[in-house]
Amino acid sequence: MARSPVPGSVVVPNWHESAEGKEYLACILRKNRRRVFGLLERPVLPPPVSIDTASYKIFVSGKSGVGKTALVAKLAGLEVPVVHHETTGIQTTVVFWPAKLQASGRVVMFRFEFWDCGESALKKFDHMLPACMENTDAFLFLFSFTDRASFEDLPGQLTRIAGEAPGVVRMVIGSKFDQYMHTDVPERDLIAFRQAWELPLLRVKSVPGRRLADGHTLDGRAGLADVAHVLNGLAEQLWHQDQVAAGLLPNPPESAPE
Repeated sequence: MARSPVPGSVVVPNWHESAEGKEYLACILRKNRRRVFGLLERPVLPPPVSIDTASYKIFVSGKSGVGKTALVAKLAGLEVPVVHHETTGIQTTVVFWPAKLQASGRVVMFRFEFWDCGESALKKFDHMLPACMENTDAFLFLFSFTDRASFEDLPGQLTRIAGEAPGVVRMVIGSKFDQYMHTDVPERDLIAFRQAWELPLLRVKSVPGRRLADGHTLDGRAGLADVAHVLNGLAEQLWHQDQVAAGLLPNPPESAPE
């Protein structure tokens, strides 16, 4: 895969907070609630607005219980399960995210199709993993700050994927960051991991999303603000990878992990 771009060099980081950005976000919100999109649905923009869509398939990988399903729910603006239940099969979720490109100033609608599969199902059914990996554009590797073993499992996962899908974007996400006071993964280990693998490493919280005035409905705008760094990070990595693959950007040699 191409070397990771410098954060903020491909898409404008806080554009979603601008007046222009909020106009585009309105198409994925309805009365401050997130809109839920099926596999064949897409946001409806005002007639004068023309925008290209870039679609990507993303496989979410990690040990059971690290928060894969919870992460996808937060990214999609859905309720995060209170009690952990392992995903019994393959679950797909579509998330749209508009972002503004730094180089051209053009706005692109990114369509992320997240594939999540329970660890037990992957081990039990041989066809599950090939289905998840087929035509995948990116892998999200999750570990939990409260589960040391999930962090130590990352190098093995990354090595396997590097051999089976060498040209695919790889990102690492640490879940349950709000429980950092009880972490099993200290900062020095994160620094060493980043230096060895040179991969983007993001952190997400597992706290319940903020609510609207009724006290029950999830606040769509607040939820987007909480996960914007992840969605922008994905958009940046994937768009950069496409530009390199098309020969529009140079691809510096990738250094091997020590």
